[in-house]
Amino acid sequence: MNAVTNDLAQAGPGIDRLGDVPLADRDLPATTYDLLERSARRHGEKPALHLLPGGNRWDEPETWSYTELLRRTTRAANLYAALGLEPGGVVGLMLPNTGTTYAALLGAQAIGIANPVNPMLATEHIIEILRLTEAHILVAPAPALDPVSWDKACAVAEALPSLRALVSVGGPVRTAPGNWVGDFEQLAASRPADALTFEYRPGASDIAAYFHTGGTTGVPKVAPHTHASEVYIAWALGQHGAFGGDTVVLTGLPLFHVNAILISTLAPFLKGGTVVSLGSLGFRDRAAVADFWRIVDRYRVTTFSAVPTVYASLPPVPDDVDVSSLRAGIVGAAPLPGRVRAEFESATGVSMIEGYGLTEATCANTIGPMVGGKPGSIGLPLPYQQVKAVRIGTDGLPSGDCGPGEVGVLAIEGPSVFPGYLRPGPDGPAPDPTGVIVDGWLITGDLGRVDADGFVYLTGRAKDIIIRGGHNIDPRLVEDAMLAHPDVVAAAVVPCPDAHSGEVPAAYLVLRSGADPDHRELSDWAAQHAPEPAAVPKFIHTIPAIPVTAVGKVNKVALAHDSVNHVVLRELRDARLFGEVTVTDRGGRAHALIDLNDAVPDRLGELRERLNAYSFTHEIV
Repeated sequence: MNAVTNDLAQAGPGIDRLGDVPLADRDLPATTYDLLERSARRHGEKPALHLLPGGNRWDEPETWSYTELLRRTTRAANLYAALGLEPGGVVGLMLPNTGTTYAALLGAQAIGIANPVNPMLATEHIIEILRLTEAHILVAPAPALDPVSWDKACAVAEALPSLRALVSVGGPVRTAPGNWVGDFEQLAASRPADALTFEYRPGASDIAAYFHTGGTTGVPKVAPHTHASEVYIAWALGQHGAFGGDTVVLTGLPLFHVNAILISTLAPFLKGGTVVSLGSLGFRDRAAVADFWRIVDRYRVTTFSAVPTVYASLPPVPDDVDVSSLRAGIVGAAPLPGRVRAEFESATGVSMIEGYGLTEATCANTIGPMVGGKPGSIGLPLPYQQVKAVRIGTDGLPSGDCGPGEVGVLAIEGPSVFPGYLRPGPDGPAPDPTGVIVDGWLITGDLGRVDADGFVYLTGRAKDIIIRGGHNIDPRLVEDAMLAHPDVVAAAVVPCPDAHSGEVPAAYLVLRSGADPDHRELSDWAAQHAPEPAAVPKFIHTIPAIPVTAVGKVNKVALAHDSVNHVVLRELRDARLFGEVTVTDRGGRAHALIDLNDAVPDRLGELRERLNAYSFTHEIV
């Protein structure tokens, strides 16, 4: 292990390497419930959670001490047992960020497996996820809290005969399926809070949670996390300077996402810190974000973790606000524009710390040091983890390790690596490492390099590579070039189908408020700053905002579909035909549905001939 690999708190000689002590000797809690018990014993009435009501009422929190957090979690676990959940059973959760969500999720891990699901997914996708995980209980928001999600939950409950109980959160319910059993808080209030009522206790190697991946097409994959991997990540992050001292973490990412659970919940809970939850909408709450810096001042926030789009949306720091408590801002999940970093660090006087991680590796795998980092790097591996770049052979498997600085596909080994995607089996769903874990190494699919000092650099997703006439183009390098333009605040480059070259780069740009550069200026800039002539975008589109997923990741699939739409409309025009185009995903590839509002037979044949020159499939209806 490199001498600097585990020097997370600061840079420089004389710092003990954490990896020199065996992880088994760290005396970590065995499970997440053990983690809560230990913190409750140590910190008692210290605030564990400040639950903000949302909007501009951020100075009216509901506060739970560590004692109260443990009691509510214990009641939730005992409620599940009373509802017939067997040891190791699965609880699905379709909840916004509320106090009940914390108790319901952590309580599920105390007796079985928590399966938080993004309620914004299509109903059929939620059904498929919960069918795969064989969830027996579903906890969902009542109509008063989220009417759309309640309707989805009712449809899910009716579609899954194996679902034994539907429990609502946040208000009365007038219409419900037959397996609805009542309000979570009311039901939990009658359960014991001082001890678990069941004899079963999960172990460190047992599954604690099923998290679905952030896929943008098809049914998301399900990644199991063990108690050991979750507790390990909470501990490892706690060794970083951003979590040192009296930690107060502000959180606004949704609690169905690993970042919100691991980085912004379990890590501070293990440290005895305090979590400040922005409310049910989190970072999507415009009124709360407008007062972001006043919230930092009021609760003496020391750190927060967010995606670049959140940082870009933060308001200026008011002159009468004290943000001196802030130690660092943690960022990951998408390319970080240099301008966003510069503005944040100038306004706050603290560093923006980049990190990298995957749901398949329990969320956190590298993080930059507080000082001594390297520009462009996503940091160093967390203690006991190894990261390397590998070459991939024609069979899709690693064919050898890359040398220092050589770009390859990143691979991760260590206690955070999941056991494989959940797949159906003869004895129920089970983790399957096939195709993703090779000799203990998780093959991430992310392109990157590792330098001689162990710093990791991310260069893009292997699946995002644009292949122009057999020449590979890394879209991230093109995005960086466009982000350097003074009027560009966000950029995403995707493949656009091309009849001659197969694919060509298409750039989607968001301009700063008030800017209006003409297309020629942007094209000239691209020609002058792209890494090579082949990488110059053939098409440049300016749009109001880059589409993102529910957790703020750039949704390139939507943009790739838009590029197909532009191609089809252009071919319709050239064939002197008119109609509407809808681009969907079929088998992981773009599929264009063309609804013609006039059709001349000879021109229709010409259109088919034109479209057959492209790689995407199409259908004229």
